[in-house]
Amino acid sequence: MLVIDILRLSTRMFRTNRSRTILTILGISVGIGAILFLVSLGYGLQQLILNRITTSDALLSLDVTTADVSGLRMNSESEKQISAITGVDKTSPMVTSQAQIRIDDISSELLMNFVNHEFFLLDGTVLKKGNFYTDEFKDKNKIIISSAALQLFNLSEEDAFGKIVKFTIFVSGDEEAQEKITRSFVELEQEFKIIGIVEEESSSYVYLPFSVSQDLGIDNYSKIKVKADKKENLDIIRESIIDKGFMVSALSDIIEQANQIFKVVQIVLASFGIVALIVSAIGMFNTMTIALLERTQEIGIMKALGATSVDIWNMFLAESVVIGFLGGLGGIIIGIIGGEIFNYGLNFLAGALGGEKIDLFYTPLWFGLTIIIFSTIVGLMTGFYPARRAANINCLEALRYK
Repeated sequence: MLVIDILRLSTRMFRTNRSRTILTILGISVGIGAILFLVSLGYGLQQLILNRITTSDALLSLDVTTADVSGLRMNSESEKQISAITGVDKTSPMVTSQAQIRIDDISSELLMNFVNHEFFLLDGTVLKKGNFYTDEFKDKNKIIISSAALQLFNLSEEDAFGKIVKFTIFVSGDEEAQEKITRSFVELEQEFKIIGIVEEESSSYVYLPFSVSQDLGIDNYSKIKVKADKKENLDIIRESIIDKGFMVSALSDIIEQANQIFKVVQIVLASFGIVALIVSAIGMFNTMTIALLERTQEIGIMKALGATSVDIWNMFLAESVVIGFLGGLGGIIIGIIGGEIFNYGLNFLAGALGGEKIDLFYTPLWFGLTIIIFSTIVGLMTGFYPARRAANINCLEALRYK
């Protein structure tokens, strides 16, 4: 029997038992759609969270700090040594100091972070509103503030822009032998203006141009951001920096841990959909078994006309594969449409309430293709037993079957 003949016979079920076949395919589609819908939710949450905490440059960056008990200082000389390491693309230091900030008639203490404009890119900092400063020297009077800091002054985001800010910095200095630590208060005569707001509800801080700390003569860094030229050099650079006595952490480590957690979440979500798929597969098995009983005489006639057991086997397997494939295709349509409807409803509600629009469901292309292959395999496995029974039917017994 030719392949075209097997395909023609395997699709005859759409003409002879249309309703039952469509319902069987729909049952498979619901099971596959449930898996796609739930796993897409897991991928969507992963995309949503990871895209908010990282950028491509941040994934290639390392955070270099010192241990409190090491006594090791990190300054411009340290930055030069790190920049000289093979594979380092760029570095960006940060100076941190406690300060008293005054807006209008309200004063409060918070952290001041002196950074250059490249730091924001390497750190993956995302602005809620406003702009970053781009030139440390031209923008010396411009600052960026966290949303938590605004709450200290009871300021809304709209009212904060353009506000004049004054600082009194608590500068810690140490002598060369580090035997005596002194602390001084420096009131900056310069006035600053808020140009950007970072979405941060837990920490109160401001970003100032790094050149301001240089004007104050501060050369004691709290952190250095180090960007590798490529991902393969991250571990080499990390080891070289550790050998110099510094501590190193990377956002990529956190991302890797988060991805592991999301894999578990996706497996758990998929397990709920698999339950529905198992129920659908049982329904498909029942359909194939009934088809076998209904076509027993037909099988006897086909064998009497010269069809072999292999031909019968292939015909029944082809039917189950077609049902599985179409069920997978229908499941993808159901899952994607369901996710899009949910996204639309969520974004419509967010827009009505003045919130940010998000896509909670995301389906990678490779996952959609995998789902179709998986559904086809499920159909093949479900049809295996009925196909074997059909192939082993005795021709004479089949002709006498009523």
